[in-house]
Amino acid sequence: MTSLARAVGPLDANSSLPLYRQLQRALKDAIDQRILGPEDALPAERDLAVEFSVSRITVRKALDGLVADGLLVRRQGSGNFVSGRVEKNFSMLTSFSEDMRARGRTPRSIWLKRSVGAVTPEESLTLRLSPGTPVYRFHRLRFADDAPMALEYATVVATALPSLESVETSLYEALERSGNRPVHALQRLRAVLLTSDQAELLKATVGDAGLLVERLGSTRDGRAIEMSQSYYRGDTYDFVAELSSNP
Repeated sequence: MTSLARAVGPLDANSSLPLYRQLQRALKDAIDQRILGPEDALPAERDLAVEFSVSRITVRKALDGLVADGLLVRRQGSGNFVSGRVEKNFSMLTSFSEDMRARGRTPRSIWLKRSVGAVTPEESLTLRLSPGTPVYRFHRLRFADDAPMALEYATVVATALPSLESVETSLYEALERSGNRPVHALQRLRAVLLTSDQAELLKATVGDAGLLVERLGSTRDGRAIEMSQSYYRGDTYDFVAELSSNP
């Protein structure tokens, strides 16, 4: 294994920042720089202590903080591992591809369905479209690196895109190129249990906890442009939002 101390630099005993905080920062840098990737095992605590010239108490305190922050997972009898979970800011309107790239992971998709058709009564009501309006439907299995993360079922007003084939990796990037990227969205999150079909695609177990995110995206002038349902594995995704009270 590559020496972490050599990769991220040694700790500074003369710094005003406590050694355990320095070690936390060094390990976080190693994760951010992909020196340590998702699900990678960290060296044993005694090895980290020797490598960074600190006590095992300092190592344990640093690791405890990273576990509390969700960056590491502690598995009884096996050690500490880089978390494979993804944290999604629920208050930011970003695409799956943008989220994965921001975390240094490579997004990719397997197409389950890509078709053109007329709006269903439910789609017509949600998107405020007249009956018979053409729409594109994009059904995909989304991956971060090689790990299946989500099933996405999106319906987009056909006039928002030049063609079905214009969507390659990111739907939102294709909409942006067409000048129709959503800038507002109503999102709803709820817990679900994965069905047998969903579990098979996501490499999970039937009845495992999942998260369903329903989104209605609108352009700056208020036109509803896309609606989607995304099913996430409950053990890989965390949704967070920053809240504040009224002044």
